Amino acid sequence: MIFTEQEIKGVWVIEPKVFADSRGYFMEAFKQKEFEEHIGKIDFVQDNESKSSYGVLRGLHYQKGEFSQAKLVRVIKGEVIDVAVDIRKSSPTFGKHVAVLLSEENKKQLFIPRGFAHGFLVKSQEAIFTYKVDNVYAPQADAGIMFNDPAIGIKWDIPAEQMLLSEKDKKHPLLQDAEVFD
Repeated sequence: MIFTEQEIKGVWVIEPKVFADSRGYFMEAFKQKEFEEHIGKIDFVQDNESKSSYGVLRGLHYQKGEFSQAKLVRVIKGEVIDVAVDIRKSSPTFGKHVAVLLSEENKKQLFIPRGFAHGFLVKSQEAIFTYKVDNVYAPQADAGIMFNDPAIGIKWDIPAEQMLLSEKDKKHPLLQDAEVFD
């Protein structure tokens, strides 16, 4: 696997070695020892999966306080723009984001540490998105930031009128009004 730290410290793109032939392909999606050598010890406790259609935007989500989560995300089918936003108030990159194209073709993964909001937009007809988390979901700690906050400036590649958002995601506050990490 190739581990590449992004412009924001702690956010990593991981590219697996893919062995392809006429039968298909094989790859190791996660290897604890290599992960720990590059990123550090993370105890993933749950795997999640979602299926979404073109234009679905999920995010920008995070969990507050002791329920915050680190995530390792990837696309099994389709293509998404995946975004991590630094919401650690004391960080020199507070309010900055990393955007990465994740697809079934490139098989890239994105590691997002605790202290970040996360979201993705589906660019293909359909996408199956999977992620490992290091903390269980706690509804009382659920939080979010508006996907189109001009202070963050994410370029989503699809016009807002073509996006499909949940009612909850349409009502998130701007970063300046959100409860963030110290």
